[in-house]
Amino acid sequence: MKVVIIGGVAGGATAAARLRRLDEEAEIVVFERSGYISYANCGLPYYIGGVIEDPEDLTLQTPERFYRRFRVDMRVRHEVTALHPERKTVSVKNLDAGEEFEESYDKLLLSPGAQPAQPRLPGVGLEKVFTLRTVEDTLRIKDYIDNHRPKSAVLAGGGFIGLELAENLRGLGMEVTIVQRPRQLMPPFDPDMAAFIHAEARRHGVKLALGRTVEGFAERDGGVDVLLKDEAPLHADMVALAIGVVPDTALAKEAGLELGLKGSIVVNGRMETSVPDIYAVGDAVQVKHYVTGQDAVISLAGPANRQGRIAADNICGGDSRYSGSQGSSVVKAFDLTAASTGVNETNARKAGLDADAVVLSPMSHAGYYPGGKVMTMKVVFEKGTYRLLGAQIVGYEGVDKRIDVLAAAIHANMTAIQLKDLDLAYAPPYSSAKDPVNMAGFLVENLAEGVVKQFRLEDVDALPRDGSVTLLDVRTPAEYGRGYVEGFRNIPVDELRERLGELEAGKPVYVMCQSGLRSYIACRVLAGHGFEAYNFSGGFRFYDAVRNDRRLIEQAAACGMDRP
Repeated sequence: MKVVIIGGVAGGATAAARLRRLDEEAEIVVFERSGYISYANCGLPYYIGGVIEDPEDLTLQTPERFYRRFRVDMRVRHEVTALHPERKTVSVKNLDAGEEFEESYDKLLLSPGAQPAQPRLPGVGLEKVFTLRTVEDTLRIKDYIDNHRPKSAVLAGGGFIGLELAENLRGLGMEVTIVQRPRQLMPPFDPDMAAFIHAEARRHGVKLALGRTVEGFAERDGGVDVLLKDEAPLHADMVALAIGVVPDTALAKEAGLELGLKGSIVVNGRMETSVPDIYAVGDAVQVKHYVTGQDAVISLAGPANRQGRIAADNICGGDSRYSGSQGSSVVKAFDLTAASTGVNETNARKAGLDADAVVLSPMSHAGYYPGGKVMTMKVVFEKGTYRLLGAQIVGYEGVDKRIDVLAAAIHANMTAIQLKDLDLAYAPPYSSAKDPVNMAGFLVENLAEGVVKQFRLEDVDALPRDGSVTLLDVRTPAEYGRGYVEGFRNIPVDELRERLGELEAGKPVYVMCQSGLRSYIACRVLAGHGFEAYNFSGGFRFYDAVRNDRRLIEQAAACGMDRP
């Protein structure tokens, strides 16, 4: 059996290694257009910033090492220019020698990946306008910075690469502005959770131009003007485009393979395309979202690796199936860690799901052990069934392990209530006896059983201020004095029982504290005395962070620029 693989990196290289482990006799040929068969995409910004010092550390494998270990014919700098399914060959061009030839196959695996979305805008091809996707892109940017010492950069796009690149360029002392058409960074997060990422970026001197549309680029005064719709241009010494990626599927389209969302390759659970004996994996394929069941294109290394393994299994006669992608991810944002899995609340509702969420602010480990830090968790679930739909966490220590627990729980089709039953490891330096994941389960259980009712951030402004309801803040007077929500009066929770006479019977009471815990206790006290009480999800800390972020975005829209 002869297998030809187009593209290396995560999907193609994984498939090649798995094929060899399953079939010692197979002839395996990999054609990779770049000069690198397998490299760490996610590490590219850190090489630019000098965190990763040796460029060879970005290269996970070389053709020589791969051949010695797996006897796979890895041909870099070879571009496949056409597929010929009718005669089971591919046309190939050796980019160094210039020669062209055809290669036959019994089975063909497409792993072309994705390419940076290149908007058709004036000035995209300027020398000082860069994209960041490959090792070659990285070396080009690094070389430009080393030789020209730019003092400022505009990054078009605020996803994973844009955020990581912003951090690394700030580490080099450059002024950095992120321009983003949506009014938030990091689309996997809901806008309220993205507020914490925005605050961290501003704290480290990054300027945010959110809700702006880039219309082109123009050279001026030795730098680049970023032309914005209906606004004055932004000027910088260099520009990096990080506005997302699109599936690189021109070959598949020309060969007549069925295409789906964003031009992605349609595959079944076995990673088979619409054409016999042709498989496809990685960033170029359309998959099912594990939570919503809807078609999706999810460009992440983890799914690409798993798909490569599954395709190899099936090429070798097995029957492996891909169950879908749920988009689990984590990103370092300066000192913060931000992670998500499943669907956020916004996208759950767009998918037609009746979604609700709880927001909590637990400590990373036991409060009595030194060094604990607060994290903000948002756990999304389906009303009625309480099916766990997704989660987002922003914090410092312990974020990654909690998101992985929640990702596993989603994959196991657990309900949000069942999170309370998970038996998770505990020691004071690492967690609490009631882990933050357990705490989320307790909160949802209380809602499900009617132990507590909650109101959310979007409800606060709509609450009547005419005396028909009671708005209550149960923090200490000192906390209240540092900031409060208009209309909320202050009675500390520890004084509430003695001061119940100050509350008018028969009126609903909406209760807030700093994080949601003391207000929950207050709600139970009030319920025990005949009041209808509602607890604010997330607490004043959450409210203040989100409202402050929205205020800054609105000010920037009015004045022309966000300030760090």
